[in-house]
Amino acid sequence: MASTEAEAGTAGVDGDDAFQTYYNEVKQIEKRDSVLTPKQQIERLIRPGSSYFNLNPFEVLQLDPEVTEDEIKKRFRQLSILVHPDKNQDDPDRAQKAFEAVDKAYKLLLDPEQKKRAIDVIHAGKEYVEHTMKEKKKQLKKDGKSTVVEEDDPEMETRDGRVDSWRTFQAKGKKKEKNRSFLKPPKVKMEQR
Repeated sequence: MASTEAEAGTAGVDGDDAFQTYYNEVKQIEKRDSVLTPKQQIERLIRPGSSYFNLNPFEVLQLDPEVTEDEIKKRFRQLSILVHPDKNQDDPDRAQKAFEAVDKAYKLLLDPEQKKRAIDVIHAGKEYVEHTMKEKKKQLKKDGKSTVVEEDDPEMETRDGRVDSWRTFQAKGKKKEKNRSFLKPPKVKMEQR
């Protein structure tokens, strides 16, 4: 009995480590994507459903909730330069909407009360997900099923991509011979005397 409790405790630690690794990878991808072109940033900020996506000011500015005031100002300046309507004269209406979203997020994060509220909502969401995952794993254990979730296994996560790439490779089949009709040498004619 004590060994299963110890195993469950280490499984929780492994799960936390796995989640933290996953979260760090997601943040690295976001950082890499944060240097998008002005057109891509405008599209990101006014995509369909953006009124809901843009409720999180940290998501709009592509920042972690634990950032400092200086980092917020720096990121606001970077994004505002990218999406400012004067810099995007080919599409000023969309640029104006994107700039307003960035400006609203920045002003929200400057207010300490609003910033704390946004951070509290983010932490509540994380706690809810962790609680739900624990409950589901508990239910799986109770039903006698494996508590390892398929998403937790990196081998299974990449398997679909490998299988799809192999199927597309097979579907291509053999290469067809190129049609070289564009350069035909003239036909040889026999001399007549």
